[in-house]
Amino acid sequence: MCGIVGAVSSRNIVGLLIQGLQRLEYRGYDSCGVAVHTGRGLARVRGIARVADLARQAQAENLHGCTGIAHTRWATHGAPAIDNAHPHFSMGPLAQTGDDAQGRVTLVHNGIIENHEELRARLQARGYRFASQTDTEVIVHLIDSLYEGDLFEAVQAACAHLRGSYSIAVLHRDEPHRLIGARAGSPLVLGLTAHGETWLASDALALAGVSDQIIYLEEGDIADVQPGKYWIADARGRRLDAASRPVQTVPASGGAVELGPYRHYMQKEIFEQPRAIADTLEGVQAVTPALFDKTGASSQSGAAGAFAQIERVLILACGTSYYAGCVARDWIEALAALPCSVEIASEYRYRQSVPDARTLVVTVSQSGETADTLAALRHAQSLGMAHTLAICNVAASALARECRLALLTRAGVEIGVASTKAFTTQLVGLFLLALTLAKTRARLSAADEAAHLKALRHLPAALQAVLALEPQIISWASQFASKENALFLGRGLHYPIAQEGALKLKEISYIHAEAYAAGELKHGPLALVTSAMPVVTVAPNDALLEKLKSNLQEVRARGGVLYVLADAGTRIESGEGLHVIRMPEHYGLLSPILHAVPLQLLSYHTAVARGTDVDKPRNLAKSVTVE
Repeated sequence: MCGIVGAVSSRNIVGLLIQGLQRLEYRGYDSCGVAVHTGRGLARVRGIARVADLARQAQAENLHGCTGIAHTRWATHGAPAIDNAHPHFSMGPLAQTGDDAQGRVTLVHNGIIENHEELRARLQARGYRFASQTDTEVIVHLIDSLYEGDLFEAVQAACAHLRGSYSIAVLHRDEPHRLIGARAGSPLVLGLTAHGETWLASDALALAGVSDQIIYLEEGDIADVQPGKYWIADARGRRLDAASRPVQTVPASGGAVELGPYRHYMQKEIFEQPRAIADTLEGVQAVTPALFDKTGASSQSGAAGAFAQIERVLILACGTSYYAGCVARDWIEALAALPCSVEIASEYRYRQSVPDARTLVVTVSQSGETADTLAALRHAQSLGMAHTLAICNVAASALARECRLALLTRAGVEIGVASTKAFTTQLVGLFLLALTLAKTRARLSAADEAAHLKALRHLPAALQAVLALEPQIISWASQFASKENALFLGRGLHYPIAQEGALKLKEISYIHAEAYAAGELKHGPLALVTSAMPVVTVAPNDALLEKLKSNLQEVRARGGVLYVLADAGTRIESGEGLHVIRMPEHYGLLSPILHAVPLQLLSYHTAVARGTDVDKPRNLAKSVTVE
């Protein structure tokens, strides 16, 4: 991983390929490269700096070509280094090459090849020399070893040997106007243009300004792209007609990724949350299963029928989305009286679980392409759990396509690696799900439904008031910037919010942060409390407040310094070793959404004070399309 762009054209496309990489920079990467067919053979440039540096390098070397591929890499196998950067070349086996050998095949790859060691040994025995430590290089040599004059057939034969996940784009020296793409477990799209130019990309956003006519390749597809034409074969090798992989119009505005007046995308996206939530709620006039039907019209075969049959809920997610699921568990059990469990998607399919066909499997993902979440979904389906629902931010994603039901969170493009507006819109979608399940089970009165919808519609205004606390949070951040450890505490609905706050701080400021249910403090974490470790506490005015106050006293008695986000009426006042920011209002069941925002701001401003790369934190990628 992390980003792929490729094209076949009648014009020089080097600049366009690099522009495509720039649109994918938000995913995070540690090296990048571009390769083209120059008309005389294959040529490439690679680097371990930013895409802007790659552009200067390509210009300096006068790289020029009408068929090409480009890539941003987030390291999985092999450190960030030129030799490990994509595109990779195969020069052929040693017996056929000399020191001046030029590339015969070039390839870019997202994903992980699980049997790369076995393939590497086999190819080395045939005389192939490996220049990198990557799993990717086995694919390019494997394709070269199978090439007999037709690149499509060679890629098709190579894919049969691969185990793991991949999306690839491949060129061959002897076929200058041909590009082959293939995918299994990692996304890949085709982009069509009116003037016969055809593109491949891992994300439709990479093609903004170039093409809005998109074809989403399905699992196992291989695409053959040539000037003015293309065709696709499925996993069985059958050539598909146009109806099987329809063209979809996917507008992608370049303005969506402009910073505007903000210093970083993360800051911009934090302040976009009132709008994102309003957009997610647009058109929601009542609590109804139709909200979760892809067609928008409920039927017994859709959400209404599924919700009437289920007896429990299983939420599958990773990272920030997992914490959203943990909040939703409490909502679903409290409102709908349905047993609900939340599983880390990357762990779920590797343990012996007890399947139940009457379970609603809810998958949560910003991109809808998270590899672990997709694998967990498919595992649940293989166990006979057919009632599946996706809550994600991308309507055409694999997750939305593979689940029977879906709710689209309208957060818009999220560039910063640390998720903010995607998280709060996920919470809104999950709250709508909890209300719908409650209504289906006759546990939601008309008066309660109206009250909850009114509270949801007031959220954008309530969030604006929370965002106005930014100056106070900047003051906290100046004190956090010199710390190396932090502890976050919460109870009940707000414990997952404390976990999310700790995750944000560690992601972008590189401060070690952990979260605990406040009642667990005395069972071990209290040993860590000193004046050098700030303790952040989420303190809503709810039924657990008095218990939480006792936990705060435990910290103060050990010399700990507290930073408390307190609702009005909590009677928690600032004092020595106790810093309080007063939230504008208590928001009942929706309070977690409001409390998440100051924790996002705290992480952001602490990272800014420490001088870290806020939008592209080290070692992390935005869309995690590998296990």
